[in-house]
Amino acid sequence: MFTHHTKNKGDLGVLKVKLDLFEQGFLILNPETEHAPFDLVAYREGIFKRIQVKFRTLNSRGALEIPFRNSYCNTNGVVIKPIEKDHVDVFAVYCPETDQCYYFDPKKFDRSISLRVSTPRNNQGEGIHFVEDFRKVP
Repeated sequence: MFTHHTKNKGDLGVLKVKLDLFEQGFLILNPETEHAPFDLVAYREGIFKRIQVKFRTLNSRGALEIPFRNSYCNTNGVVIKPIEKDHVDVFAVYCPETDQCYYFDPKKFDRSISLRVSTPRNNQGEGIHFVEDFRKVP
């Protein structure tokens, strides 16, 4: 696999999330287009969840930074747009360093979220979102 290709990273993230959701007891539904505001739909016990998947690596501080925006290229160059939170029920983030998936409702946060894998050097605990609190679909 070409490890630096953005599309391959996204595909790996979607595959890892699908497996994790299946192991949590969800049925996975795939949209027939790449232009939907979500990557897949998870279904369990009569409830559908529209899920946007992101592939993120840890930064130097041991955190996953997830901005709520999408980017794509067209004839005018790179376009960056904020996500429409009303079109997504859950963000799913796959991290290759932990080989885990993390889930949260983007409506509960402003423009981004930072998930911590390790404790901050200053031992701050208040206002910190640790990854282990985001392992299950909300």
